[in-house]
Amino acid sequence: MFATAGAAGMARYARVFLVGVAVWCAAGRFFATRPMIAKALARWGHMVMPLALIGTGAFILIEGGAFGL
Repeated sequence: MFATAGAAGMARYARVFLVGVAVWCAAGRFFATRPMIAKALARWGHMVMPLALIGTGAFILIEGGAFGL
């Protein structure tokens, strides 16, 4: 995909990536500054985060057809 994108396409991909990172940072700051959510994350974050990452990875593998040999 990147090999055929050209300079304009690569600039577009970079912009989309940077906007996505900015949105995630803003969402993280928003949730971390809410006392009730910050307490819950401090208490349960070490268990929720691995489950979320494992679930996301499993979803990507299943939807991508990684098991359909």
